[in-house]
Amino acid sequence: MNLRQFLRPWLRSLLSVCGVLLIALGVSGAIAPEAIALTSVDLSDLSYHECPAEFSEGAVTSMGSEAASCYIITGTATNSTNKYVIDADVFGRIYDRNGNSVFQNRTRVGLIPEVPPGKSTFEVRITVDARQKPPLQLKQFKASGFTARVRPFYYDENDELTNF
Repeated sequence: MNLRQFLRPWLRSLLSVCGVLLIALGVSGAIAPEAIALTSVDLSDLSYHECPAEFSEGAVTSMGSEAASCYIITGTATNSTNKYVIDADVFGRIYDRNGNSVFQNRTRVGLIPEVPPGKSTFEVRITVDARQKPPLQLKQFKASGFTARVRPFYYDENDELTNF
């Protein structure tokens, strides 16, 4: 029996006791952990333009014809908190020139990796069926993300605590 195998049960017991104490203190208000909550980001000044040729390379085609059009949506993101917002999902409705929805049955458009406090610019790449012609109408755009990375923890095959 090596030292690691000997200490593992003691370490688990110690972690359990510490966890119970921290929970008890947190419930009583002695320790108030910072909440990681969904944070809204306002989006404004929306516009779009066609992707440069290098972005369109590798697009799905059908028998040599163009099957998809690539666009980049740009705008201003306003983060009213004093913390970075991480992995902000962008939601919105996009319609073609005939008022038909570009993304059937979904409103998630893309992701902004980081939104610093205050105002910043962003861009999201989308691919649209080539039969849906511009001008595109961008409506009801919003974004939300977290102020910290949300990473679950689990026990691996060796019963050691690790992050996902």
